[in-house]
Amino acid sequence: MSGFRVAGDKSSHRKKERKHPKLRLAMKIALLVILLIIMAVMIVFYVKFGDDLLRWRNQAKQDVQSSTTETFRSSETSFIYSADKKVIAKLRGDKDSYYLAFDQIPQSVKDCFIVTEDRDFYEHDGVNILSTMKAAVLLVKSRLFHEKISRGGSTITQQLARKIYLTDDKTYERKVREIFYAMELEKKYTKDQILEFYINNVCFANAKYGIESASRAYFSKGTSELNLAEVAFLCSIPNRPETYNPLEHYDNTIKRKDRILKQLLQEKKITEAEYSDASYTEIVLDPAEAIKSQDYMATYAISCATKALMQQHGFEFRYEFANDADRKNYQKEYDTLYDECRTQLNTGGYHIYTSLSRSRQKKLQTSVNDALKGFKEKTKDGTYKLQGAATCIDNETGFVVAIVGGRKQKSTTGYTLNRAFQSYRQPGSCFKPVAVYTPALERGYTPNSIVDDSRFKGGPSNSGNSYLGKITLRRAVEKSKNVVAWKIFKEITPKVGLSYPLKMHFANIVDNDYYLSASLGGLTNGVTTVEMASAYATIANDGVYREPTCIKKITDSEGNVILKNNGTKRKGTKVYEKNAARSMTDILTGVLTSGTAAGHELNNMSCAGKTGTTNDKKDGWFCGFTPYYTTTVWVGYDSPRTLEDLYGSTYPLTIWENFMNEIHIGLENKDFVESESSSSKSDKKDGSYSTKPRETIDPEARETETPEETAKPKATKKPVVTATPKAEPEVTEPPTTIDDDPSDVPSDNTQPDDVGGDTGDDTE
Repeated sequence: MSGFRVAGDKSSHRKKERKHPKLRLAMKIALLVILLIIMAVMIVFYVKFGDDLLRWRNQAKQDVQSSTTETFRSSETSFIYSADKKVIAKLRGDKDSYYLAFDQIPQSVKDCFIVTEDRDFYEHDGVNILSTMKAAVLLVKSRLFHEKISRGGSTITQQLARKIYLTDDKTYERKVREIFYAMELEKKYTKDQILEFYINNVCFANAKYGIESASRAYFSKGTSELNLAEVAFLCSIPNRPETYNPLEHYDNTIKRKDRILKQLLQEKKITEAEYSDASYTEIVLDPAEAIKSQDYMATYAISCATKALMQQHGFEFRYEFANDADRKNYQKEYDTLYDECRTQLNTGGYHIYTSLSRSRQKKLQTSVNDALKGFKEKTKDGTYKLQGAATCIDNETGFVVAIVGGRKQKSTTGYTLNRAFQSYRQPGSCFKPVAVYTPALERGYTPNSIVDDSRFKGGPSNSGNSYLGKITLRRAVEKSKNVVAWKIFKEITPKVGLSYPLKMHFANIVDNDYYLSASLGGLTNGVTTVEMASAYATIANDGVYREPTCIKKITDSEGNVILKNNGTKRKGTKVYEKNAARSMTDILTGVLTSGTAAGHELNNMSCAGKTGTTNDKKDGWFCGFTPYYTTTVWVGYDSPRTLEDLYGSTYPLTIWENFMNEIHIGLENKDFVESESSSSKSDKKDGSYSTKPRETIDPEARETETPEETAKPKATKKPVVTATPKAEPEVTEPPTTIDDDPSDVPSDNTQPDDVGGDTGDDTE
């Protein structure tokens, strides 16, 4: 009976095998096709690069044979210079000081890297053939079907070879050469030596190389003092330094730390008890002073230089997307290349020459400090709660010459967030000239066009619920009338209005911004002071936009010029018509003489500008310019909250006025060039108004009213383009209306500050 049952089982099994003969055949054919494709690629590659293969192999052999252990201790420091060629930052300057020998590296560090980067490290000869083949198959598939597929097939030895001898370029050539170098390294050095070299050369973000440097940077203690959770936390960073930068993306680092702990448990490198203890251990960062003291010039220069290298790699920056999937795919490509170029910047021995002026920087920092010195409230980590940010652009060249990302203070326990380009906040009425009025001036409006400032159902309310009826466009801008801006924006359409900031590379204009509330600065994510400075500088420059940057020249370690921007010869893009830009400039001069910033004209210097205040008084702005410079200022809390006396015309205007007066000392006054229709004298010639109309009060109007025509857009997550560094959560609460004309402006606080000075003057 038993034999019968066995025979029956075999017969049944054969029948099951015959059920899907076509499927099995299709799978075999598919596998054969893939193998044939791989073979074809290899043949084509050999035919095309046959001679190169021998040369690459010989080069790798020569380089590795001539290397010594000192080769893996060397460090090519990159330098960043101010406008007067003084060093303002060194990148990768401390690696050699913290090199650890193999027996000095904790076993937990070695285990973490092996389980997460290369489990077969001690088994292969430098190259994991199976992983490489899988990566090749996915690469072929991605090319055939135009899919975004990436897979890391590099061993620890290959990664070391890439860091020491090659670049991070994603090319077939680099991958093949990487294999040759890895094989040669395995012939000359032991596994322990290679692991030692790797752990001391890998990047831990923020220009920190090697585990000891990272330990001191993020925990202010040596590697030998770290617990298992802290070790796993640090070992999470090198996989993608910018993504897992603990000072900017702490949550990402924690998630990868948890993954590494699970891998350690699965590979039986730790016990269940050790895993449990490490999983529940809180990670408390204690950044070293070297990281805390990164100044605003350095952080902005690093960001600009990294993007400049991305351009050299052929990356095309985008600001409009077909849909969310398109945006996410772009963001992934951006982040990947940004990580690589940031690492390249830290290790390449570059010399980065900037337009940043130490003397102007000091003046701008002092202006921010002085205006806000009465606000002493701090967060738990010692950072002032009320903050300010500002950016100054040279109108002749379009270069950023000063950038302040916060208040200066003697000590802090957190990373110096550069709010000037890393924080996105609601711009208030400062957005009106950018997206409403200058576009309208291209479409038949003039400074003296008559507009209707009358309240209407479903529309916004004006500041103080005051309405002027029939007035000139000039007067509507001077008094920051929301009703007029709303009506004109509706007329030109949000699509047209928002096309202008997009042309000037505003990074966070999203689908939810295409509502009429955007006319009043009600944006989903907001803007930065750098973006607003570039927009107002465009108006000052007859409507021609120049990409805001501080990079004038980058050279490599041998002095070869990698990139050069030629100042006044920089290529610009026409955004506004010249006549419209000049008319807008003329209108904005009235804001400082008879508008919301009346009485704050600069000393003997032509000036124009606009106030901006969100309705809940969480953000205050002033954006203004002269023929020489454009400066934009923001004031508010990092965690948005109301400040009763915050208006564009209080603290932001004070900062702007003090700074601009300082940097214009000794400069000859210039008049703005007038447009054909912007002469202020014509106000009395076209039958409009020789006297100011009397304001009317709507007794039924509410101070804050949500317009009926468009619902307040829901907040969306900000796509991170800047990357660089971004420790603050994005502001995603758009205001409903804007309040720019306070009836009672209190005087500034005058309490003494505990803030130290900045760097010395420069000579330019």
